[in-house]
Amino acid sequence: MIHKANEEYWDWPLQDATDGIVKVTNNTEKFDVALEAKSFQPNEIQVRVIGGLLEIHFEHIQQKNDPYVYRVITRSYRLPDDIDIRTLKSHLSSKGKLHISAKKMPYK
Repeated sequence: MIHKANEEYWDWPLQDATDGIVKVTNNTEKFDVALEAKSFQPNEIQVRVIGGLLEIHFEHIQQKNDPYVYRVITRSYRLPDDIDIRTLKSHLSSKGKLHISAKKMPYK
């Protein structure tokens, strides 16, 4: 499923208190979103741009304990046309939030 990033909200299955909905900031200055990711380590998260799409992939495998745990989430969102993809950054905070942001292209 592909979502338009210039929509005000994205669905995100890990959001706790919002029934799986996360607010997207997409104004004239910036694009920014914070996704719940507390069940995942940085090496289990991939964020990449494919054309005009932002793909977010989480994959966690826990084999040490019983029961065996395997979690995988992949979402793709259409990025706004006016962001500078070269400035797109992702960062996992110490509180387990995946922050994705980008600057807007300068107007000509």
